Amino acid sequence: MHKSGFVNIVGKPNAGKSTLLNQLMGEKLAIVTQKAQTTRHRIFGIYNEEDLQIVFSDTPGVLDPKYGLQEKMMDFVKDSLQDADVFLFIVDVTDKAEPSEFLIEKLNKIPVPVLLLLNKVDQTNQEGLEKLVEDWHNRIPKAEILPISALNAFNTDVILPKLKSMLPENPPYYDKDQYTDKPERFFVNEAIREKILLNYDKEIPYSVEVVTEQFKEKEGIIFIDSIIYVERDTQKGIIIGHKGEAIKKVGTEARVDLEKFFAKKIHLNLFVKVKKDWRKNDRDLKNFGYR
Repeated sequence: MHKSGFVNIVGKPNAGKSTLLNQLMGEKLAIVTQKAQTTRHRIFGIYNEEDLQIVFSDTPGVLDPKYGLQEKMMDFVKDSLQDADVFLFIVDVTDKAEPSEFLIEKLNKIPVPVLLLLNKVDQTNQEGLEKLVEDWHNRIPKAEILPISALNAFNTDVILPKLKSMLPENPPYYDKDQYTDKPERFFVNEAIREKILLNYDKEIPYSVEVVTEQFKEKEGIIFIDSIIYVERDTQKGIIIGHKGEAIKKVGTEARVDLEKFFAKKIHLNLFVKVKKDWRKNDRDLKNFGYR
């Protein structure tokens, strides 16, 4: 008997979706930072056992879109709400803002199991946790609720067995040696973008898109050329920094991560170009992979 299915991870920005994906996969597939809207694309992580295949789908956080890029990000979320066998709904217990009524309404209507994960429970007390469990049980009565800490791997070992019991009998959807649906260049782009999110403040990280133009292996070394696109000339200067020091730091940090990811020596060249207001331009968004 072989079980297979799609398990879609949804929640608000910064709830811990990507951290959980990496934890369950045992490998860093999705970039993680403290900044909201770190995840822009829908990423599949394919978990395999002899009699099991789980296709995890990490999605951008649910938000009220203000411009074209955010609208495309929400399209990924909406797609993910239509094709799952099980939903992992992650809630940040430290988030004092109102919960997403959009997600609550959708998950109550969808006729598939929901595993509701109360994340970051190390940052609350027993009384607060019990109240949250009761509140969320009232909001989504059908959901099974599980307190976890994705970052500290608390209770995350329980998730895979629970999912296995919830999934239908199916043959695998992907080859058993495949662990993601994304190409190598995608992970290069994301590694660079993660370092930009970590090293720059304010609007700069959100104005950046990365495109890898060359990915070529020769004699055990991967040669990579990537372009960092920004929206304005002033942003280009900030990305480069004084005497090129800022972009050099990004390149060095990204290269270290990429060498771990690909287990090979990396030669990384970074270039910065301006593509005015790309976040609001449908053609640019499509060219960058936001359909």
